[in-house]
Amino acid sequence: MNQPWESDDCADVQAYYTHYPIPVAAALWCGVPPDRVERILEQCTQVDRAIVGHPKIPCIEPRCRAIHEAINAGILECRREGRVIAPGDHVAPERRTVARMVLKAWVAEQFPASKPAFLFDELERGAHSAINADSFRALQADRDALKARIEKATDAYRTLKQERDALEAERNSLRGIVDKRAAPGDRAETTYLNIVGGLLGLLLGQSPSGKPYSSFASQAAIISALLAHYDGKPGVSARTLEEKLAAAKRSLES
Repeated sequence: MNQPWESDDCADVQAYYTHYPIPVAAALWCGVPPDRVERILEQCTQVDRAIVGHPKIPCIEPRCRAIHEAINAGILECRREGRVIAPGDHVAPERRTVARMVLKAWVAEQFPASKPAFLFDELERGAHSAINADSFRALQADRDALKARIEKATDAYRTLKQERDALEAERNSLRGIVDKRAAPGDRAETTYLNIVGGLLGLLLGQSPSGKPYSSFASQAAIISALLAHYDGKPGVSARTLEEKLAAAKRSLES
């Protein structure tokens, strides 16, 4: 079994020193597979020095011209058959070659919508043409700033939630204290019921001589009178009065 280092073709390293003659670069740019470039160029006609045309691949000629014009304008660096030349040194068109990395940078800048497979990998071809290193860094900075804001907001939310929970706990505690103080205990409840029961018994009772202590002849009459004078007060309703008076009777009898 081959070792990993035996099958590694170092394609990424080769990209740094690979260079192409101008017609070869143009053919590859037009999408001609590398193994068919030589055959396609044999079918081309010479239009000008190192500028060729093909009857079925019309883009080869204009791309040859574009590369030469960029070299002539000093925009695109060229070499002489792969060798670095001195600045300002003239190179005959037939002997011109362009380094892959230099050509890639030029195509990316001048023709961002064109990403030929011999220069750009699948990931680079899938990226939008407007996304470059600067825009990526700007987007990354915006993302980091937004992430920081989200983390800050999350921390603030946790703090506010803790404060709210503490206030709710304090409110519930205070409510429990108030409710506990507002509600009478069993002993106090019995006292109140006994007093009410005693008053009820006097209102409906008679003296030893048989004279009524009050003008009320029944419990219903007492309830009617209470409703007539105190209707709307807390606890003053026919049902509540009936329940409380009955409880007062039971308290005295127990």
